[in-house]
Amino acid sequence: MMKRTVMELAALASAAMPGLDIVEAAAFPDDPRAFDSAIVTDADNNHWRVRSPRNSQAAFRLETEIQVLSGFTPAIRAHLPFRVPSVAGAVQLDSLRTFIYHQMPGKPVDLDTLTRAEDQTIDDIGRIIAAIHKLPSAVVETADLPAYGAEQSRARLLSELDQMALTGKVPSALLRRWENAFEERPMWTFTPRVVHGDFDEASLLIDRNRAVGVTAWTDLHIGDPARDFMWLASTESLEFREAVLSAYHRHMAVPSDHVDLHIMRRAALAAEFSLAKYLMSGIHASDDEVITEAESMLSELAADIDRTGGQDIGQQFWEPSAEVAAEDDVVIASDEEHVPQTVAAREVATPTDTTATAQPSASEDSPEAPAANPVDTQDVTPSPATRDKQEAAEPALPNAADAAASEKSSDSTGEGPETQEHQAQLIVHKLTEDDEVVPQEVAEDEDTQPISWKVVRQNLERD
Repeated sequence: MMKRTVMELAALASAAMPGLDIVEAAAFPDDPRAFDSAIVTDADNNHWRVRSPRNSQAAFRLETEIQVLSGFTPAIRAHLPFRVPSVAGAVQLDSLRTFIYHQMPGKPVDLDTLTRAEDQTIDDIGRIIAAIHKLPSAVVETADLPAYGAEQSRARLLSELDQMALTGKVPSALLRRWENAFEERPMWTFTPRVVHGDFDEASLLIDRNRAVGVTAWTDLHIGDPARDFMWLASTESLEFREAVLSAYHRHMAVPSDHVDLHIMRRAALAAEFSLAKYLMSGIHASDDEVITEAESMLSELAADIDRTGGQDIGQQFWEPSAEVAAEDDVVIASDEEHVPQTVAAREVATPTDTTATAQPSASEDSPEAPAANPVDTQDVTPSPATRDKQEAAEPALPNAADAAASEKSSDSTGEGPETQEHQAQLIVHKLTEDDEVVPQEVAEDEDTQPISWKVVRQNLERD
């Protein structure tokens, strides 16, 4: 279908709402392959958004959005920290319906501008995404929209990957990269949530440095929450990315063992995979222009990954830091659990890792230990042979050179002072007023007493 002009969209708005006296019309950012959009202003200075589909697939998405918006009852809307569109009218032309919405305050800003936003804006973004993920499932169920579990999501992506491989148009390096990520089970142990599905900077409305509204509710479903962070994976500002994630986890306020440590890895994977999905959409529509464009983007992605390594979808991408846990209340530990949980695949630290520590199991005698460094930690379970080698040597301790480098073990079964002198010890650390981590010379309570690494391994083996 030919692109509709702003004046044509204004005429459709007048047809949908008889008596509407339009005095001004302007184009509005939208997906150019799916929709034509404009903002019209009437004589009373009221603003209306006109959204018209360009094809039958886009029309179906719009009809879905109407169902979604009907599920946002006044009670649900009242508790949201952002505004949701409401439909004012509709008109049908050529079997496709054009919808007119009450225009909300604010407007989208580009991603580069958003990365330089104030702290309050960033906190708003994290709070908005968290609020979406906390929506009641009834919003999805009322609109008769799909719901996918974690394993279902992974299986669907693998099936799509097989179809992409059959085209012969996706670089083999990308196919192997994505397949390896899909096969990494710990990465796909997330809790399914209500997901916006099309969240990005274009669907976020900013007004006077505050994020105030969310549009484009055409892909709402229950599934992988990482889907709403795809846009974040495309920014080069790591500081902005981490700030949004910290705000999101703070407003989610989930227990430590429910924090999704792999959410940005799956988001980066989804961002890459979306290029292949774009290719498939072109193939299904027999659109040579889309196919050529998609192949070019996939080739550029493959070349970029070959040259720079690309985004790290094979390692842990983000983990709440001690600072986040302390200041933002992201990690919440129970009375019996003094240590934030990590993924099960990282039970034993490697001998060459000088910053990670072994994680004791949660028990009455478990001490509080420093969290593992996400950069130096491997997300793969050691093989039996590797584990035997690891258990044969004591793992390196944080700042061990400053604390107990001269101690060497010669007897692991004795209980006297001489034996204790040879045991590796957990060095307790504290955070100074200058945010520096330094050894704490005196343990303040029984939960911070030194412990033998032998005891740590025994606890792990017992569990």
